[in-house]
Amino acid sequence: MLKKVYGSAVFGVEATTITVEVNIDKGIGYHLVGLPDNAIRESSYRISAALKNNNFDFPGKKITINMAPADLRKEGSAYDLTLAIGIMAASDQIKSENIERYLIMGELSLDGNLQPIKGALPIAIKAREEGFDGFILPIQNAKEAAIVNNLKVYGVENIIEVVDFFNGKKELTPFIVDTRKEFNQAINHYEFDFSDVKGQESIKRCMEIAAAGGHNIILIGPPGAGKTMLAKRLPSILPPMTLHESLETTKIHSVVGGLKSHSGLMCHRPFRSPHHTISDVALVGGGQYPQPGEISLAHNGVLFLDELPEFKRTVLEVMRQPLEDREVTISRAKFTVTYPSSFMLVASMNPSPSGFFNDPNSPSNSSPAEMLRYLSKISGPLLDRIDIHIEVTPVPFEKLTEERPVESSNEVRKRVISAREIQTERFKEVENIHYNAQMSSKILKQYCVLNEESKNLLKTAMERLNLSARAYDRILKVSRTIADLENAPDITPNHISEAIQYRSLDREGWLG
Repeated sequence: MLKKVYGSAVFGVEATTITVEVNIDKGIGYHLVGLPDNAIRESSYRISAALKNNNFDFPGKKITINMAPADLRKEGSAYDLTLAIGIMAASDQIKSENIERYLIMGELSLDGNLQPIKGALPIAIKAREEGFDGFILPIQNAKEAAIVNNLKVYGVENIIEVVDFFNGKKELTPFIVDTRKEFNQAINHYEFDFSDVKGQESIKRCMEIAAAGGHNIILIGPPGAGKTMLAKRLPSILPPMTLHESLETTKIHSVVGGLKSHSGLMCHRPFRSPHHTISDVALVGGGQYPQPGEISLAHNGVLFLDELPEFKRTVLEVMRQPLEDREVTISRAKFTVTYPSSFMLVASMNPSPSGFFNDPNSPSNSSPAEMLRYLSKISGPLLDRIDIHIEVTPVPFEKLTEERPVESSNEVRKRVISAREIQTERFKEVENIHYNAQMSSKILKQYCVLNEESKNLLKTAMERLNLSARAYDRILKVSRTIADLENAPDITPNHISEAIQYRSLDREGWLG
């Protein structure tokens, strides 16, 4: 007897419906075709044990299973439940009148319990698009999948519940999530806050400018100066995610199984901080079975690279194109997949191998040659994509023990949101540009017009401080953001002079 059940494969961040055809005939054997990987091939052992341990029969006949489309590679253990239900329907252990109206996914334990799967959200989106009545999956993934409205999502704990549901012995209750209510409740709760940071007023000002214009930033300072502490608090002053951004981000994390079982929607901008030993594939994505990398997991959020010169040069170089295009395309012989990667890059580094070059309280014991060699690990083209360089010095004891109230992230965020609203209005007619950091040279000429006084100041600064040519555009972009924070229509010399301060690594003679 031939029966059809439906599952789904996730490719990139999109899902494709898989038709599982199960045929049981005379003879003995188990034949699984349609480009399954080893995890799917091993499913027969899990299915057999799960069925027998729950008093069901695993047919001792010739079982042929085709996973269509047969030219698409399938991988993972999430098809266990799909195959098991197909086998039971083909062997008349399940009434199969309604079985084709549901999409079924789940990994089976040997006792018949279900384990969570990856990619539940994109699968649920595809199930709704294709008009399925419902989506049956492990209870751990139910909240994640139920974000998708107009689709009945049934979370189950054991295969017995699924069998009883199709046989009419048990009703399953759809899992309901009020997506907008959950989003609005969680959106303003942050783990870290700028009110925890004592002193460092100039650095916090820098972070505010970076957040307002979407600028990439690098923090240069000795160990213990607070670089990581400040970076972790940057998401708390970024504009809250829109519901669309939240769904887009949740989808990426769903694909890698990165969502917690009790959470559905990601309401906060992600903060990713990979170790400096990371490989280029782990950073940008790819692999034999393509998976998003750290730069995609940081989509709509912050990617923090601590101790930037310690990262392998090849790793940093592969990040250049995604920083420019805000997406990464992984091309292999048999597939091409694109992941979104629109993130803010925050990097930190010591100013020298010893770490104490610009610390007024600790003399540097590194020679100029050692420092040049250390800083040369970061390529010029990568620095081209970082708008703000800021030196961080340790906080003096008096500031640490000061009882004066410190401005909270909420207060800073209000100013950032106002500046972003100005930019949204400015670029509403410009395609693919939403904030100042995305401006091209052509757009800069249109929106960053300088008066004679500002031009002369910038010219003098570039000559006296030996600023490189690549600093020119960056200074204009940052100046425009500083003006937006003040709600100023034009860039003034004050804005230019502040922006010039934020180009430390472009100054010839910075090493002394």
